[in-house]
Amino acid sequence: MVTIASTASLRVYVSEWENGKRPISERYAKILRALLGVTDDELHGRHVAPVEALQTGGYDELITRIDSARSVSLTMVKTFMDQTELLRTVDRRMGAASLIDQMTGHLSTLEEALTFAVLPGTRRPVARALAGAATLAAWQALDAGSVERAWRHYELGKRAAKEADEPMYLAHATAEQAYVLCDAGRPAMAVELVRDAQRVGGRMMSPRLQAWLYAAEAEICAKAEMPDDCERALEKAINVLPPGEETRDPDMLSIFLNEGHLTRWRGNVLAQLGDDDAVSSLYLALDSADPEFVRATAGLRCDLAQAHLAREEYDQAHTHLREARLLANRTGSVRHRRRIEQLTQRM
Repeated sequence: MVTIASTASLRVYVSEWENGKRPISERYAKILRALLGVTDDELHGRHVAPVEALQTGGYDELITRIDSARSVSLTMVKTFMDQTELLRTVDRRMGAASLIDQMTGHLSTLEEALTFAVLPGTRRPVARALAGAATLAAWQALDAGSVERAWRHYELGKRAAKEADEPMYLAHATAEQAYVLCDAGRPAMAVELVRDAQRVGGRMMSPRLQAWLYAAEAEICAKAEMPDDCERALEKAINVLPPGEETRDPDMLSIFLNEGHLTRWRGNVLAQLGDDDAVSSLYLALDSADPEFVRATAGLRCDLAQAHLAREEYDQAHTHLREARLLANRTGSVRHRRRIEQLTQRM
C-alpha cells in the first residue's frame, strides 16, 4: 500500500506542483501517471522535441534517415510486432496504466520508420505493424481515461491501415473507435461507425473478426437502446463464429474470441437490456473465464452486478462490485472504476 499525505496537504502539493514551486517526487509521479493517463514527460511539463528540422542543404541527414529506414527488414518488422505482442500480454494481465511510456516510445519508433521509408515494399509492412500498435495504444488510453489520446491513436491506426492496404486492421480500428463515441454519450453515432467498420472490412474479413464486429455492434446497440438490432447482431455473431476452443485469429492477432468469450459478451448485452437471462449467461462465462484476462474479468464482474441489480438482488450485486473494484484497482482501469461507481450509486 502506498502512503500519501493528508487531503489538506495534498491540496497544497497540487497548488505548488501547478505553480512550479515543488517538484513532483517519483512516488507521487507514479500515482499521477496512472491516475491521469499521461507520460512522464507530459506530467513534468517536458515537451519532447520533434525530429530535428533538416538544415538548409542538409541532404546528408535526410539520406541517412532514408537509408536507415530502407534497412528495416522483415526481421525488424517482426521485432516490432513481437514488441506489440509483449505489450498486449502485459496489458491483458496487469492493465494499461504502467505501459503509457513504453507504448509511447514504441509508437514513436514505428512512426519514425514509416516517415522515412520510401518504397512500398518497406512502407507497407511497417504501416501494418503501426496499425496494430496504434490500435492497442488507443484501447489502453481509453482504459486509462485519456479519451482524446485514444481518439488520436485510433486515427493514427486507421491511417496506417490504409497505407498498408489492410482492410481488416482498418475495420478493427474503426469499430473500437466507436466505443469512444459510446463512452462520450453518442451511442447512436457509435452504431453508425461500427456498421461502417463492417462495410470497410467487406469480404476481406476473417470469420472470427466478423463475429467480433457483430458482437461489438450488439453491445453498442444495447447502449443505444435498440434491442431488436441488438438481438439480430448477436445472432449474426453466433452464426459466423468458427467452432472450437481456439481464441486467436491468425490473421488478426488482436482478436480473441471463441464461444466462451461470446457467451460473456452476450451476457453483457443482456445485462444492459435488463434481460433476466443475463445472469445465467454471465455465470457460465465466469466459470470458464481465462485468469489471464484480468481486465476482462473486471468487466464481467460489473456485468454480473448490473444483472443482479436489475433483479433487485443487492447482496449479490455488492459482492461482484467488490471483486470488480479489486481487479480494476489491480489493473488501474479508470474506465472500469467509472462504471463501478455508476453501478454503486444504484445500490
